[in-house]
Amino acid sequence: MNTQNTADQMKSLRLSGMARRYEATLQLPVHEIQDPHSMLAMLVQAEIEYREHARTEKYLRFSKLRYHAFPEDILCTSERGITREQVLRLSDGTFIERGENVLITGATGCGKSFLACALGRSSCLLGFRTLYFSMNKFLDALAQARLDGTYLRWIKGISSNRLLILDDFGLKPLSNDARIAILDILEDRYGNGATIITSQLPVDNWYNFIDEPTLADAIMDRLSASAHRIALTGKSMRNKKNH
Repeated sequence: MNTQNTADQMKSLRLSGMARRYEATLQLPVHEIQDPHSMLAMLVQAEIEYREHARTEKYLRFSKLRYHAFPEDILCTSERGITREQVLRLSDGTFIERGENVLITGATGCGKSFLACALGRSSCLLGFRTLYFSMNKFLDALAQARLDGTYLRWIKGISSNRLLILDDFGLKPLSNDARIAILDILEDRYGNGATIITSQLPVDNWYNFIDEPTLADAIMDRLSASAHRIALTGKSMRNKKNH
């Protein structure tokens, strides 16, 4: 049997994980090589693991998360207003499957963005397409989409992600275009995806910040329904090594 030809055929069929495991198996002593049925099962499992890893890496690159954060790195204390149970519950992705939002508030430097990115990473690992925007970049992208006539396609692209993170909501006033875009996105995603929003403003102040009663009612209705609220407190984390 031409084993190299077999490995090359696997690669040509894009069975890269299977090919790698097959080539590694060929290096084993003959008496350690498994029976055909066990080997086939092992090769199939290797391909599944390879594709899951490749998908996760793709989702992480596409997400553009601001921080390389992990849920286990979140400092959970009563002083910070967050518990380990809350983090674990949000890390399992159930809130995404249910289309529930997460609203994270707190003073500057308290770890809002880090927490949001940690949950975003968990989302990618669980196989959910994720997209992160700082509000500044969101508003810039919106302006560009309006300018070049790709607004509907841009909205559809954002809405296709199972998890959307909008970071630093409330730092800059919203134009009418921005209010409408946020509503369009929330409308498209309602019940089908989750949104994480971080803000220095308490959630109760968001209505006034949006500053247009009809749109504020619609936006807050879609945001706050079945939402998880986390109000981080305590001193700034920016000068600390661990969050």
